[in-house]
Amino acid sequence: MASIPPFLAGLGDPETPFTVPVVAGYADAELLEGQRQLAELRRRVETVAAAFAGEIAHRSRRELGRTGLAATEGVRSAEELIAKVTAGSRRDAHTLVKAAELLPTPARENTPPAPPIPAWCAAIGEAVASAGISVEAAEIIRTRLGQATGVPEEALHEAAVALIDAAPELTVENLVTRAARVRDELDLAGIAERENALRDKRFLRITRQPDGMTRVSGLLDPESAAIIVPVLDAATSPRRGGPRFVSPDAQQRAEDLMRDERTTEQLTLDVFVELVRAGSRVDDGKLLGDRKPAVRILVTKTDLESPKRPEGTREGAAFFEGQADAVSIATAERFICSSGAVPILFDTGGRVLNLGREQRLFSEKQRIVMAARDGGCLMCGAPPSWCEAHHIDHWDEHHGRTDVDDGVLLCRFCHLTIHNNRWRVRRHGGDYRLERPDTDRIPHSIPLPSRSPARDRLHRDIA
Repeated sequence: MASIPPFLAGLGDPETPFTVPVVAGYADAELLEGQRQLAELRRRVETVAAAFAGEIAHRSRRELGRTGLAATEGVRSAEELIAKVTAGSRRDAHTLVKAAELLPTPARENTPPAPPIPAWCAAIGEAVASAGISVEAAEIIRTRLGQATGVPEEALHEAAVALIDAAPELTVENLVTRAARVRDELDLAGIAERENALRDKRFLRITRQPDGMTRVSGLLDPESAAIIVPVLDAATSPRRGGPRFVSPDAQQRAEDLMRDERTTEQLTLDVFVELVRAGSRVDDGKLLGDRKPAVRILVTKTDLESPKRPEGTREGAAFFEGQADAVSIATAERFICSSGAVPILFDTGGRVLNLGREQRLFSEKQRIVMAARDGGCLMCGAPPSWCEAHHIDHWDEHHGRTDVDDGVLLCRFCHLTIHNNRWRVRRHGGDYRLERPDTDRIPHSIPLPSRSPARDRLHRDIA
């Protein structure tokens, strides 16, 4: 097994063919030491990259016009040129250029000397030049302390030195937190202004993509993040490292969550969707106006009643109102269980004969009764506010009978699972069972006990 230092030395030799080292044979101490040495090498390379970036920026400065380096290469800025040459991002290129501004600048002929930089910035530059901190750490310290206004230079220099000393022992995330706290301690009066500046940057953008998906992007200001992030973290714990074994119920939930086939990101989205759905139900009109938004699915009666294929599905297309891409009839059937449908009838010439009407299969009062009886999703235990009313008798069999006994509460994910897999929920007296095949296609009947503590207490009293 090759030792670590010679291997690292060979990384900088372009004549040496590069191969990924086999590190499986390293002892724990050797593995960690190798990682530390690689971090040291990376800091040195970043410092050299910053020096190069600084010179590229100098030769691309605005006063040179079309004779500047970036302009002669057909790009608009030094950052764009650096990103092009390195196949990196403009953000990384910008960070390198900003780090270069902190490094000592040699005197150049026919060029006026650069203006002196504050002592606290020079301290950051010295740390970068000695590879004591990374370029990213330097940018964090520079930007955070630079946001403090009216602070004496001596105090800024002292704070910069303290953060430089602490940086090698901190992760980037922890350094951001430490630097922000130091900044706020130095400039308490500026907290409100910085808070408003962050709030002004908040946004949420919804973009429909050509493939039928919808992209959600945005930025949360600290207050918004303080409300949203803990809720999503709590819903996806222990996936994100939260507590797992606080109580028997929490332990069971954790085990179910770890077995869930959804990725953490998919689970986060599903939780977010359920929160929005639950919130829209209780809105008093102040946020959403007098007309509450309703999710409708448009499906023709012909498609809805088309013959089933051998695997139990139907051919045809349905459409969510406002969305261009079709969804399957199976999705339409699932949606009908909780939200109704708008059948559209056409004649052979394509003229609309009947726009139909929205048909709610279960009223709010019926949902209240089901919530009291089921106590939440009968499959996973999600709270009633997250659940949809699933009609255990399919549309093609009973066309929307609204008997409470024929409806059960299921969360959106479990509801989707039942419909997509063509499973069935059957009622046996006052109890419900899930009928599903195992891996050998042998049908099994699994009890779905109520989650309602009141119903459970009633059964204990009767017993």
